[in-house]
Amino acid sequence: MSGLSEMAVRKAAAKEKPYKMADRDGLYLLVKTNGAKAWRFDYRYGGKRKTIGLGVYPAVSLATARSELVEVRKTLAQGRDPSEKRQSERGANLDGAEHTFEKLADEYLQRMRDEGVANATLTKNEWLLKKLPSRGFLSRPIKSITARHILDEIKRCENSGRLETALRLRAVISKVFRLAIVTLRADMDPASFLVGATKRPRVVSHAAVTDETKFGGLIRAVDEYDGWPTLRLAMMFTALTAARPGEVRHATWTEIDCEKALWSVPAERMKMRKEHQVALSEQAIAVLKQAREIAFDTDLVFPSIRSNTTPLSENSMNAALRRMGYLKTEHTAHGFRSSFSTILNERGFDAELIETALAHKDGSVRGIYNRARYWDERKKLMQAWADIVDTLKAGSVLT
Repeated sequence: MSGLSEMAVRKAAAKEKPYKMADRDGLYLLVKTNGAKAWRFDYRYGGKRKTIGLGVYPAVSLATARSELVEVRKTLAQGRDPSEKRQSERGANLDGAEHTFEKLADEYLQRMRDEGVANATLTKNEWLLKKLPSRGFLSRPIKSITARHILDEIKRCENSGRLETALRLRAVISKVFRLAIVTLRADMDPASFLVGATKRPRVVSHAAVTDETKFGGLIRAVDEYDGWPTLRLAMMFTALTAARPGEVRHATWTEIDCEKALWSVPAERMKMRKEHQVALSEQAIAVLKQAREIAFDTDLVFPSIRSNTTPLSENSMNAALRRMGYLKTEHTAHGFRSSFSTILNERGFDAELIETALAHKDGSVRGIYNRARYWDERKKLMQAWADIVDTLKAGSVLT
């Protein structure tokens, strides 16, 4: 049976009632009263008569309709209902189209906001997930993403020389996939197969002056800095407290209790997401009193030179160190923490107390965060450190 011809299908005209034009193997063209033409196939499944549509002419040609029929008959031969199979596939396609990587990334970022993650961390993750990947990757359904797709994205970073960024990108993509898995929108995490697929950057610790004589020279240079006074005080306060530069820059007077010699850094500004209490030495209190005289109309302890409502910029202390003659390979603002740790450890001070003062992980200091038990020792440690700083600044080396 030869069936219909393309010309016969094209010339089929509307009539008062819908009518069928039979092709072969059960395929037929339904011509409606408005002239619309649709391909149909009638079959029996589970003892019931059913009809499945195979497309609308001319969008679906005669040849294409016949090819579609071949697939339908294969499905029937496998003992499956072709109509139910199509509905299942359409549902899967719809689900995949809705749940793109970008949509899951947005949900992951919202969870970070709900958990109170620090703004700096949130901004970094937003950049990694929304700005760095290609548009095609972001719009791809999460279930259709393979390890190859992810590898292409992280290799693009690696080839541009951003090795650390490539590592972070793989890690955060993996976190998005884990969210998709626990919310039943993905079955696996292809990023997990790519651990080790990129080069690891050479780890470079924050440059720091740890020799006592040279450290004394550094403190003298800070004390004699003739730039913005608030910046000089911020650097000295960082040296005396061994706090992270970001914690110092955003410090507010509401966090400071000079009578108790206590600085309470809120959890949202701490790297480990736990409130940290810093014991303030007499020298640190003196720095704060000088800062108060300068920043008299702001809640910020160390406001920017441009506005007393914004903190010192992220690179302000490092820029000042460069102006003082210290290269970034010699000392950074973060390096004051290494100076603190190295000098005190070499002098035989309690290593666990030093780690506590630096607000390092619980696991590394065996529960030393019990403030009530260790607070007196911590106060003594910070005062001893401030006294050492003074002595080294004066050009002496304690023995």
